Amino acid sequence: MRILVDYRPALRERTGVGEYIHHLVRAYAHQHLGTGNDVAVFTSSWKDRPAAGLSSELAAQVVDRRVPVRVLNYLWHRLEWPPIEMIGTDADVVHAAHPLLIPSRRAAQVITIHDLFFLTEPQSTRAEIRRDYPALAHAHARRADAIVVNSRYTASLVERTFGVPEDRLFVCSPGPPTWRALGRGPNVPPGGYVLFVGTLEPRKNVGALLDAYSSLLGGQAPPA
Repeated sequence: MRILVDYRPALRERTGVGEYIHHLVRAYAHQHLGTGNDVAVFTSSWKDRPAAGLSSELAAQVVDRRVPVRVLNYLWHRLEWPPIEMIGTDADVVHAAHPLLIPSRRAAQVITIHDLFFLTEPQSTRAEIRRDYPALAHAHARRADAIVVNSRYTASLVERTFGVPEDRLFVCSPGPPTWRALGRGPNVPPGGYVLFVGTLEPRKNVGALLDAYSSLLGGQAPPA
């Protein structure tokens, strides 16, 4: 079996989704070592190229094409063309890093849904997320052979909102970081701290995190 994963979110800067996909590919490759199955990643950009040594780091083949991301996204989302076999490689499973399907002639199609912010707060999104996700996500979710979600809560939202059967939803939670905690060394404030890792945007709801921490402190709870 050959698994092809959309690696484009991790190509230039590994933000949250990029980091998730990067380690998901590593887990796929590790899981299939010595089984006769293999893993490949697909990247596309007009100017950005995969880092040297990426194939060795991931233990996966890198399929890179000099195609602008926005152009390819428009073709895939709106025309469902070209199939990945035409510009990438043959695969038995094609895993999209977002809620919309990657066109394929014969592969099983997997999508990824982290949240439904694009439906609840579309005005806070942009580009193809705003243009395509609200209009297409429902149909694509119903057609997907499997949907990877990051939590049971997201799974329940997808099941309820899109009417996807539970047996097609697979929870794959983000793993713990590999860096070591600061512990209680001299650089840690005596009252504790909150560590937030992510982009500062409305859907992260950092204000609620700070409010919760303030409530804990006011209630004499141990510092986080």
